[in-house]
Amino acid sequence: MQFTEVPGPSGRLLANLLYFARLLRRLGLAVNTGQVRDLAVGLTHIDIGQRDDFYHAASSFLVHSPEERVLFDRAFDQFWAAGQEWLLVTGGSRQQAESATKGLPVSQQAAPDGKITERTDDESEDEPDAAQTDVTATYSPLELLHRKDFAAYTEAELQAAQRFIDGLAWRLGEHLTRRQERAAKRADYLDLPRTIQGSLNYGGEIVELSWRRRKRKPRPLTVICDISGSMDRYSRLFLHFIYALAAGSQRVETFVFGTRLTRITLALRHGDVDRALDDVSALVQDWAGGTRIGESLKTFNFEWARRVLGRGAVTVIISDGWDRGEIALLEGEVSRLRRSVHRLIWLNPLMGSPDYQPLALGIQTVLPYVDDFYPLHNLASLEQLALELGYVATVQ
Repeated sequence: MQFTEVPGPSGRLLANLLYFARLLRRLGLAVNTGQVRDLAVGLTHIDIGQRDDFYHAASSFLVHSPEERVLFDRAFDQFWAAGQEWLLVTGGSRQQAESATKGLPVSQQAAPDGKITERTDDESEDEPDAAQTDVTATYSPLELLHRKDFAAYTEAELQAAQRFIDGLAWRLGEHLTRRQERAAKRADYLDLPRTIQGSLNYGGEIVELSWRRRKRKPRPLTVICDISGSMDRYSRLFLHFIYALAAGSQRVETFVFGTRLTRITLALRHGDVDRALDDVSALVQDWAGGTRIGESLKTFNFEWARRVLGRGAVTVIISDGWDRGEIALLEGEVSRLRRSVHRLIWLNPLMGSPDYQPLALGIQTVLPYVDDFYPLHNLASLEQLALELGYVATVQ
């Protein structure tokens, strides 16, 4: 399964919603990935081919004031009419902006500085720019990095990407437990004892019913990251991602492996990310070495699985799949792990290449046991992962 294989007329619903969210953020609307995830789930209940239904569903999740609705309407019109080609524009040059707004009303055409400006019909084209109302900020330089592979980043770009990762909303979702709790309104189960007790205030007559519902609990998440030599170009940024993921939840367990497995959960709880990553570097003895995925998973299955997985856990493995160990061992251990979790997700940075094919023997071995096989090579894929983790974690 790929991120783009979701219900929708173009098969790219999730990706297009994320592009739309970035457009709204450039307009100044406070839109996070949690809202986009909720919208994606909501869209499964309507006919997304109907413009009005799509519009009202999107606005109900993303608009919070009359002022925001004006900007939302303009962005939605562009999104719906121009589609993905408009949203894929990530640069800020005059040529790109003019191309993106070609065919729009003159009041929404791109200005020479690359901004989209609003002008009333009464205003002359010769009037100064100061008379125009700027309805969107300039394109952020970070937009240029969204589709660039992490391995090609400069040091300055890595720092910008780290700041972006820190700002992502990692909402891992919840799952239903067998326990029940009181509900303020009509719910799944009638609370007969409370109903009878409440009737005593009315002389034994039942006036109001009391209800109970199944209790929700955060779904445990375990992340196992490959830090071997073949992953060295990505390891530092992936650890920063894992730090941000763990910082938002106490239900995240983290491990790294090369030739052996190392638990880094406690090291990542340091308040300063740089200190935390330095502690991880000191803790790990096989950094940028060989890869033995099967042996590392065996250590996890026999020493850690019962302690950290819990009921309904989701496990994420980040690796390119290159393995120097025994393939039979790898198959046996990934099969054992799959039986122990609610969902097994494999993230591969090599999938960012358009020519990528899962030819490595390690990848071919694990694919039959993996629920979702996704890329993790740029900021766009990280945004999609934030959305997907929230969706996966709420599936019963």
